[in-house]
Formats: sequence, C-alpha cells, structure tokens
Amino acid sequence: MQYDEGYAPGTVGVGPHPRPWPAGDRWDPELLAHGDRRNVVDRYRYWTREAIVADLDTRRHDFHIAVENWAHDFNIGSVVRTANAFLAKEVHIVGRRRWNRRGAMVTDRYQHVRHHPDTADLTAWAAAEDLPVIGIDNLPGSVPLETTVLPRRCVLLFGQEGPGLTEEARKHAAMVCSIAQFGSTRSINAGAAAAIAMHAWVQTHVFG
Repeated sequence: MQYDEGYAPGTVGVGPHPRPWPAGDRWDPELLAHGDRRNVVDRYRYWTREAIVADLDTRRHDFHIAVENWAHDFNIGSVVRTANAFLAKEVHIVGRRRWNRRGAMVTDRYQHVRHHPDTADLTAWAAAEDLPVIGIDNLPGSVPLETTVLPRRCVLLFGQEGPGLTEEARKHAAMVCSIAQFGSTRSINAGAAAAIAMHAWVQTHVFG
C-alpha cells in the first residue's frame, strides 16, 4: 500500500506508534508500524482511509461544488483540495472526465467526486435533489456575493479560467454571484473564487 502521498519521509506526519497499539477497525496496522506521513489532520493519524472518509461523511456540509472542465483546467485540483478543507458534500466535474489531480494533493482520496458529461446532466441531477445551482462569475446582472445569503443546500458552480461560466451554465443557474475585485485583472482563477465562495457559505451557515 502507498502512504507517502508525495511527502518525503521524515518531513511530514508522525513516526511509528508506540506500543501497545490502539484497538479497533479504524486503525491501519501498516501505519501504526511504519508511521503516517499523509497530509491529514492530527485526529486522523494512523486511521485507514476508509475510516477517515466514513467519519467525514457524518459531518459534511450541505453545499456541493461543481466546476466546468472543457479544456483540462489546471485549477480543478485546487478546487477539490479546498472543497475537502471546507468539507463540501461532493465535487462535481462537468465535461471532461479527466482532470489534473496534482493540485488536489491527494485530497480527492477523501472527497467524493462525481462526473457529469455536460451541464444538462448536472442541472438535472441538482433538480432531482432539489438543489439550486448558484453560478459564481463576474457577469452583467450578477449579484454581489458579499451581500448575498447563499442557500444552505445548493450547488456552487464555477467556470473555467478565462471564459468563465458557459452560456448553458448561465441559463440553468438560479442566480449568479460576483466576487468584488479592485485591481486591473478581469477575473480571478477558479481555485481562488471557489475558496472565497465556500468561505462565504461557511460564514453564513457555520458561524452565522
């Protein structure tokens, strides 16, 4: 089994667990014996991957993240990583099934990721789940994210770097929220936008 997850031994994590070892199904004997170098918070040290996912599933928040992937967007990995950090229910990849996982820093192992071949499939799924789709893009007619209360149950949808949300996505969005910018650039990348939107959701529904 591979536990390195891209981190050099001795630089991240903890060494072998001292004896006696804790008992129970959540503990991974190989990690207990050899140490846990994974990029996980301390409470999950020495746990099996399955046990970590099962525990996260008991606490996941009610928002989903969706990102359009029509040209192998390199930001998708960072979106997945941030979704894991904010404990999103699921991440939905719309368009190409393959995406660059490097930026995810293996957090996709702990985050549920679902694929949709096109926007129509995503929006049909969301409608069946009674989840409004909220687009995030600086478009004419969009409302400021900073003054908008995001629904507790929703799908936050992001377009690709550069072109932003597709026309199809805009048509199916219940509303589109913009993120205030003050510099010369026309847009920020999807990874940064996703982090800002997720934090706004958490401020309202976790700390509000």
